[in-house]
Amino acid sequence: MIPGVGLKSILKLLNAFGNLKHAWHASESQLRHHNLEQSLVKRLVKHRTSIDLVAEMTKVTRIQATVYPFNDEHYPASLKEIDSAPMVLYVRGALLPDDNRALAIVGTRNATKYGRDVAYDMAYALAQQDITIISGMAHGIDSAAHAGAIDAGGRTIAVLGNGVDVAYPQNHRDLGRTIIQNGALVSEFSIETRPVGKNFPRRNRILSGMALGVL
Repeated sequence: MIPGVGLKSILKLLNAFGNLKHAWHASESQLRHHNLEQSLVKRLVKHRTSIDLVAEMTKVTRIQATVYPFNDEHYPASLKEIDSAPMVLYVRGALLPDDNRALAIVGTRNATKYGRDVAYDMAYALAQQDITIISGMAHGIDSAAHAGAIDAGGRTIAVLGNGVDVAYPQNHRDLGRTIIQNGALVSEFSIETRPVGKNFPRRNRILSGMALGVL
């Protein structure tokens, strides 16, 4: 939640302090003692006083979501293997061990009827074989893939470029509720994060990282 602090910075803090709780509460002099970059120290000191972690977790509880840090047993095993795995996942619904058998199906928002039909049929057939279908809940191919998995009685996961409490596209609010009942909404972005363009390419690494392959 601190601008400019990503996975590399967090790993440096972990290496220096052993756990992130100690790093979070470290004084400025303690941070500097570990030879961390001056820019990182400044960001931590400047922003952490304005971040209310209790309020953040209250929001999580209010929408019945769960937060899985990188070292949690429920964090997807395959996602840990990518170079830039998110340190935290927000989840509405449930991630199950069987979701390690997953295929991502993604494509254009402006899909032809043929494209939507193929995405639906593929997702339907794969879900019948207990393959979890992962997509991005967008219009077009994504929503067809989610629908195919749901109609087959299977599981589906939507990886979002916004907070898991934000319906985007807005007319997919009902689809989001159905996905929660049949899988999960997943995001690395904190609660109430709005959808902005730069978030969507960034979320794609999570989508592919959770899947055995991408169609």
